[in-house]
Amino acid sequence: MPLSPSATRDLLGQLDHRPRRSLGQNFLVDGNIVRKSVALAEIAQGDAVVEIGPGLGTLTAALLEAGAEVWAVELDPLLHAHLAAELVPIAHGRLHLVAGDAMDHPLAGLPQARAAAGFKIVANLPYAVSTPWLDAVLSGPLPGRMVLMLQQEAAQRYTAPPGTKSFGAISIFLQAAYGHTRGHRVAAACFHPRPDIESLLLTLDLRAEPFVFPPAARNLIRSCFRQRRKQIGALLRSSKDPMAQAWLDHLVSGKLQAATRPEAIPVAAWVELSKLVDP
Repeated sequence: MPLSPSATRDLLGQLDHRPRRSLGQNFLVDGNIVRKSVALAEIAQGDAVVEIGPGLGTLTAALLEAGAEVWAVELDPLLHAHLAAELVPIAHGRLHLVAGDAMDHPLAGLPQARAAAGFKIVANLPYAVSTPWLDAVLSGPLPGRMVLMLQQEAAQRYTAPPGTKSFGAISIFLQAAYGHTRGHRVAAACFHPRPDIESLLLTLDLRAEPFVFPPAARNLIRSCFRQRRKQIGALLRSSKDPMAQAWLDHLVSGKLQAATRPEAIPVAAWVELSKLVDP
């Protein structure tokens, strides 16, 4: 049973815990949204699920009840201790809890063999870590589905089409591997404490032929977007990256216009560029 707003406040009081803005601690207190997250993930008995920042365990408990085996990472020592004492003993070996930073454990300790067999990510993401964490996840292995509670602005960046101001490196990395359905808006009243920003529940499904950008290509793409108003030809000519010349030669061949700005280049073209040089 998801915790109500009053039950959440009471439990935090019992734990003598004050939500920390620096960690993006906004606890989900709307049972409908918890149930919707689980439903969108289409959890089946025995599914391997990664959760980031489980907090008080509201979503964790719902995932376990749906039959999932959960790997979760929690940075806050007090909340980790609470989960270890209250949820782990009744999970019958289906909750694997890591104490630490999601950036150090982007898949919460999920074993490689289990990841290779297929897994999902369902998480109410701490907003401060959402983009760097997603960037790490997109290096692989890739989950078959992700259901993510995100700051609306972040969700818009991830799904932005080329030619828009929100389109950037993370948009490219994500869209090359995932398709998305329309996000579900989540009101601030669904959280305690109420965030100052709007949230979106976003469902992402792995493409039939996902592309994972090699590290060298990722670095060059990021550097191009640091000066996104410049033309791609000028950016590559001034770059010291060893891949830049191969990309520039590709532009000269006429496949892309050198005068194009990075934000106007479609995802498929970035994939093609990245395939020019072995990782």
